Amino acid sequence: MPALDASDVTASIPRTIGEVRRPSTHRLGVAALWVFAAVPFALALLAALRAPKMHVLLDYWHVFAKITDDNGSLLLGQVFTYHLDQPFVVPSLLFYADAAWFGGDNRVLTVLTIALLAVAVFALRTMLPRHVSPTTRGTLTAAMSWLLFSSHATELWLQGTNGISWVPAVTFCTIAIACAHHGRRAGAYAAAVLGCLSFGAALPIWFVIAFIAWLRKEPRLRVVIPAVVGLTILIAWWLTKPAGTQSGATDAFDPDGRLSVVAAAVGGLWSVDIAVPAVIAGGLTIALLALLLRRTLIHRPAAIEAGWAGLACYAFALALMLALGRTTTNVPGGNVGLISRYVLVAALATTAALVLTTVHRPQWPKQYLVVAVVALSLVTHAVGGRKADEVRRSYAPLSLSAIALRVDAPAALDALHIQRAAGPAARALGAYPFNDSFTLGCHGPDLGSHLDLTTAQPTPAGALDAPATDAGGITTGWAVVNGTRPDCILITDQTGTVTGGGVTGLPLTLGQTPKAAPGATAWQATAGPTNGPLTILAVQGGRLYRIS
Repeated sequence: MPALDASDVTASIPRTIGEVRRPSTHRLGVAALWVFAAVPFALALLAALRAPKMHVLLDYWHVFAKITDDNGSLLLGQVFTYHLDQPFVVPSLLFYADAAWFGGDNRVLTVLTIALLAVAVFALRTMLPRHVSPTTRGTLTAAMSWLLFSSHATELWLQGTNGISWVPAVTFCTIAIACAHHGRRAGAYAAAVLGCLSFGAALPIWFVIAFIAWLRKEPRLRVVIPAVVGLTILIAWWLTKPAGTQSGATDAFDPDGRLSVVAAAVGGLWSVDIAVPAVIAGGLTIALLALLLRRTLIHRPAAIEAGWAGLACYAFALALMLALGRTTTNVPGGNVGLISRYVLVAALATTAALVLTTVHRPQWPKQYLVVAVVALSLVTHAVGGRKADEVRRSYAPLSLSAIALRVDAPAALDALHIQRAAGPAARALGAYPFNDSFTLGCHGPDLGSHLDLTTAQPTPAGALDAPATDAGGITTGWAVVNGTRPDCILITDQTGTVTGGGVTGLPLTLGQTPKAAPGATAWQATAGPTNGPLTILAVQGGRLYRIS
């Protein structure tokens, strides 16, 4: 038996270990990217599930009152009318389904919004070139997830109205772009139709489909048909939409202001309430996309770029529509492009720029892409944290709307922009707050309960902003009990019968801040018809504390 060569034996060991470790390390890295991609989705879903049960805006009640009669029956003809001068069929049906089948729970709409955005991420992922490595695919998928589920967009999963108004159209359009990218005309057309039935944000999608077909060098008829359909729909909408501007938008010429909105919408990931950083970031993103699309338009290379070029154009079209139809100074920062829900425009534009850059520069090391995506994801999410806080503070008073509807407080409903005409239909359908799940949150006393007012102690620290004279209006003040906020606020008549209540833990107003004790938070309350003077109580740990 010949002797073994020691050098041959030892030389094979490093190669064997390397061959085993490399695939294992690679799989671990790809798995880590998928976990990283799931983080923003999980955070958004958690916020959606924890949102208040009734956290919807005036648009929800306006539409609900329009599409129902007092018995809660759906008026199908009204579903096909415009809302905010735009088609609103799909959101209207979703509003009704939420009230009729799910008890009017806002969380159903917020979770559905998250699910639709997840579908958008999946649709965009299908457009990634098949020749790129699993690491690159995982990295780009993570980028899409972090951008579309950015903390900037907290408004979409905190309250369901704007989420279901805006997201279905955007999701259907991403599906249409993905189908067109793969040459699936029927799917692209069907998604485009559903998008146009959802919201005006889908009106440009037909031209995007035509553009993608042209980039893919498809037969001329496949380019012309969607372009003609899009032009027809646009003309029909223009001729039938209500006259005038909506949502306080300006009708002035204002080219500078409108250009600022376009840039801010595209760069909205990089600012909270100051327009200048967003405008600069948006301008740079648009410039980068222009450079990337130059090669695509001139050379019309392989179809792998077509859908991403279409996505870039769709994002720019959305920004342009915002500038033309929603420009106003009556928003934080004076630029409508900074509104939370419109950050999806920046997310789509940034995603397109990132993927096109990766496709155009395949020679760049993958680790550079991974580091860039992780930095981009975390930085933009951190920037959006303050916007998320602002959104939570601004929507906190919406929780009072359930009490105002239940006790039928006219002045409070007017102040909250809730149409009283929606009340009978909601009551007939058993939608919240007209069902057994309604409570004042006091862990005991509720509407109709009788309290012994002689047991109420003086509030250690609390006050009314003004004397409570109108039971049907909104009464405000501040309070702190034993170093923390009260569990709830109760309003009783002179006999101690609970006729209303309120919400606590609200941000202090500028007028309350100098007067409030340390640790105090604001509260708002309302009540139904009450005979005689009102008694307002703070409840903490089952104990009553008299505020007035």
